[in-house]
Amino acid sequence: MNNMMKPIVSKVYCSPSEVVLTVRRRPNVVTGGGFVVADCSQRVVFWVDGCGILGKKEELILRDGVGNALLLIRRKGEIVEALSLTRQWKGYSYDYLGSHHHVFTLKEPNSCFSSNTPIRISLNSSSYGNFKINGDFPNRSCSIVDSTGHLIAQVGVKEEVEQVMTGRDFYHVKIMEGADQAFVLGVIAVLDYIYDGSTRC
Repeated sequence: MNNMMKPIVSKVYCSPSEVVLTVRRRPNVVTGGGFVVADCSQRVVFWVDGCGILGKKEELILRDGVGNALLLIRRKGEIVEALSLTRQWKGYSYDYLGSHHHVFTLKEPNSCFSSNTPIRISLNSSSYGNFKINGDFPNRSCSIVDSTGHLIAQVGVKEEVEQVMTGRDFYHVKIMEGADQAFVLGVIAVLDYIYDGSTRC
């Protein structure tokens, strides 16, 4: 892990030690979908609202454990994307006045052009390198790595969980020391939407 990694959303969400969080999908019919993220003490630390709650397609909000909005994530207009090699999602943080500030852009390969190109994430600040997704998120077996190949976060399903419920509904995210947990969960929120997850209508 790169010990020099700086906060992306806020230093509040950067731990000096490795953290394992559990992600649980919320049923669309009962709660409007999205997912809840808890720590090892089963305390809710993040949740994501998607289309079922917001009423808008291709828009997501990452909130902290008490409901404060941390990231607003939107997909770029489809007309522009039709001629592009990628579909772009942009994440914006909120300041204390409620204004939005661009934090990251996630580039999803356009399936019309390429199905083997990895998903990449670039940050708005020049202080950071880029990130990419390795592996298979639909099967909850993937990782986020930085531009030097250092592991930032790992998504997986414990064997005992697979025996009682589907890994799509309940899985864990291991986040390396120093990595911004809010940024990681913002990326996972987009992956959930891309792969027809609980954040869609």
